[in-house]
Parts: sequence; structure tokens; C-alpha cells
Amino acid sequence: MENNQTPHKRRVRYKGTHPRSFHEKYKEANPEKYADTIEKVISKGSTPAGMHISVMVDEILDVLKIQPGEQGLDATLGYGGHTSAMLAKLNGEGHMYALDVDPIEIEKTKKRLADKGFGPEILTVCKTNFANIDEVSKEYGKFDFVLADLGVSSMQIDNPERGFSYKVDGPLDLRLDPEHGESAADRLKNITEEEFVGMMLDNSDEPYAEEIAAKVFFKMKRGEEIKTTTDLKNAIAEALVRLPKAKRDEAVKKSCARVFQALRIDVNSEFEVLYSFLEKLPDILNPGARVAILTFHSGEDRLVKKSFKELKKLGIYADVNDEVIRPTAKECLRNPRAKSTKLRWAIKAEE
Repeated sequence: MENNQTPHKRRVRYKGTHPRSFHEKYKEANPEKYADTIEKVISKGSTPAGMHISVMVDEILDVLKIQPGEQGLDATLGYGGHTSAMLAKLNGEGHMYALDVDPIEIEKTKKRLADKGFGPEILTVCKTNFANIDEVSKEYGKFDFVLADLGVSSMQIDNPERGFSYKVDGPLDLRLDPEHGESAADRLKNITEEEFVGMMLDNSDEPYAEEIAAKVFFKMKRGEEIKTTTDLKNAIAEALVRLPKAKRDEAVKKSCARVFQALRIDVNSEFEVLYSFLEKLPDILNPGARVAILTFHSGEDRLVKKSFKELKKLGIYADVNDEVIRPTAKECLRNPRAKSTKLRWAIKAEE
């Protein structure tokens, strides 16, 4: 009798007792399949590789007050955790639309949500930048509630091939959509030292911007390439070598985080995209619609706060929150990546 079964392929073994690289973390990369293991990782205050823990879900649902039959928009789909929670509130009535630019993650998330029972009858996923909400609204109508989570998803940060983190070696890319635009490595080749200083000051308030830019451009002029995350991390460490040993390691760590943030914001035109989103937002909302926006650093939070307050003064928004909402200490303990989160909301005026 002929055997047509596909032979079992054993998983690649890793050295030691625990997986070290992203690709060895097979359980965490398929969280729905290994729920017990994932829960252990999360309970220790870590985010499993290949996964994202949604931030401030309860607070968002409290702000949006979703009712069955409404039409909603998740402007930043990501891993789909917020989308799933909002879909559950619709209880099978109404419709959700979700946007993302990441071609790698969008299909995974679409399947993940479909497996939970959220198919095309209640969810439409569009590959587009959330700056294009006017085009989305033109095609699908106005919305009763909107969420925008401005953070980079953990599965993007953790994947070394995406180049978002200085903690792992990989290509210095930092693009949310790696199929379009200029990588961070190419960006450094095409700007001046002065422009790099300005980028770090404007996007992340980097106190050692001049020293870091001088070192990076000195190395490039000497023929050394800054094409990997490690190349940039080492250049930052060399730029701060004159700091006292007692404070140097911590200073390097913080500067790395800020410089990578500054480059990511620049490469993805994040401030320009956010400004466009905020400008178009009122026109895609039904009267009385609710909006929630999660920010993760002071630059984008200032933009959201300013827009909401100005539009309230003009009578376009009936109400906005005066005091920012922060995650609970319990949530930050379970998910340390939530610590910098701020939630702001607005309600469209009745016409």
C-alpha cells in the first residue's frame, strides 16, 4: 500500500536549555498553539517573540463605548488584539475596518482574526497607511468609533530582520513597510551630519546628538558602513566613550533607544502621517463618534493633545480628556512595554 503521508520534519535544535535567537523561539512565534507556555512568559513580565500584548484594552473599551450595529475603524491593526476586543463588543452586528501598512504582519493578523470567527462579514482589512483615512471613509462611509495605537508592535521589534531594536543584530531597516521607501541605513547615507543632529533632537530629544552624529559620519567618511543595528549601536557607544564609566553603560542604552526611535520616526514619516491623520479625522466621524489614541512618546502625544484641544475650541469636538489616562501599575508589571503609553480621547460634536 502506497504511503502518501508527508514525512514528519523535526524542529531545528538549539544549543543549551533555552532558545536564544528569534527563530528558535518556535512556541512563542505561534502563541495560539502554545497557550500555557505563552502565559508563563507573559507572567514573568516579558513579551513572547512573534507576539504583541495589546495595551490598555479595558480603558479603550470604556472610552469607545461600542454598541452592536455600529461601524468602527482600527487605524493601526498590528497584532489584532484591540481589533478582536472591539469586534467582540459588536456582538456580530455592525462592521469593523482595520488598516495597516506592514505586508508581513497584515496577512498573519487577518488569518488570526478569521480563526477567531471574525471573517469578511464583520471585518474588512485594508493595506494602507492610516494617513489615508479620508479615502477609506470615502469608500466605506463614516465611523462611530475610531482607535489609533501609534506604537510599533512587539513582533516587529523582536524580529531582527526588521532592524527595529539595537538589542539584536540585523539590517538597519526600521521601515514599517519594508517594500517601500528608504531603509534607515540608506537614509544615513543620504543626509548631512547636521540633518542627523536635527533629526535626533526633533524626534527624540537626544542630549548627545552632536557627539553621536560626529562619530557616525566620521566612520562613514573613513569608509566604514553603518548598515546593521550593531554597527549603529557600536558607533553610539564609541561616541559616548568619554563619559564616566559609572554612568556610561546606562547612557549608551538610553541613547541607543532614542537614536533608533529618531530614525524610525524619520524613515516612516511618522509625524507627517500623524498630522495628516489628525487633520482628516473629524471628517470621517459620525456625530457623537468616539475616538481613542494611544501615544508612546512626547512628540506624538503633543501633536494629539494640541489637535484635540484646538478642535474642541472650534466646536468640532464636544469633549476631550483634560488629564491623560495611563496604564495601571498592574498592567505595567505584566507588560513593561506599556509604561510609556498615554491614552487620549475625543467625542465628535452632534450636528
